[in-house]
Amino acid sequence: MKVSGFTFVRNAIKYDYPVVEAITSILPICDEVVVAVGNSEDDTLGLIQRINSPKIRIIQTVWDDTLRQGGRVLAEETNKAFAAISPDSDWAFYIQGDEVVHEQFLPTIKAAMEQYKDDAKVDGLLFNYKHFYGSYDYVGESTRWYRREIRVVRNRNDIYSYQDAQGFRKGNNLKLNVKLIDAFIYHYGWVKDPRAMQGKRESFNRLYHSDEWVEKNIATVEEFDYSGVDALGLFKGTHPAVMQNRINHVNWKFDYDLSYRKFSLKDRIRMFVESITGYRLWEYKNYKII
Repeated sequence: MKVSGFTFVRNAIKYDYPVVEAITSILPICDEVVVAVGNSEDDTLGLIQRINSPKIRIIQTVWDDTLRQGGRVLAEETNKAFAAISPDSDWAFYIQGDEVVHEQFLPTIKAAMEQYKDDAKVDGLLFNYKHFYGSYDYVGESTRWYRREIRVVRNRNDIYSYQDAQGFRKGNNLKLNVKLIDAFIYHYGWVKDPRAMQGKRESFNRLYHSDEWVEKNIATVEEFDYSGVDALGLFKGTHPAVMQNRINHVNWKFDYDLSYRKFSLKDRIRMFVESITGYRLWEYKNYKII
């Protein structure tokens, strides 16, 4: 069995993406990792080169910043990396620049790849998510956070990144048939120095909207205000080992009152049903679990 990892990145230093940790976290079960490094305003290329692993293959790309409808440029960059993996790979492991896999899940992921390698009905593997917010101590607990997404797909030409690169589709816009596995992706996209977070938020919105929209709707401030979240819980587990150095060097403080809950009636209904049945009402699912 051969496994290729793939990802894309731009301005990782400027916006403090843990992309080195993301790539490093999947290296043990990948035979190669293709990294599409976009035209950046910082030394993102050097950052990736300094990982210094023979498994890493870098391709340099130029982002089409005119593709703002629905964040389409993110899918385009994902597809560039996907298309560059070795043609003889069985599986493709996708990781985004703010996602990290805990080493405890690597055996489970590899076992699932081996189990379904020859099962043509399975297009990919579906992962659970933990979304960290504000600091490494808190995780989102409301239903606004997506709880699952595809991160391993078959190496087939008919599979492609969908919309803004959160998931995948195949053929004529068909959802992938996937197996849900007992593994998590740790999403750290909302854990940054408030200054870097504000800069990332402004830049990210320009991938979806016009400059005029951003200027009108995104406040021009130096630091991001983390207080506008609806509900958080205390994280009681361990972080991936590759994240420890970054965690040790946190230079801002975020405190949260765990008793604070701000749910709409719809959220309360969804959470009540999910607590009893495990089913989330009105959940967006860009996949078919088989």
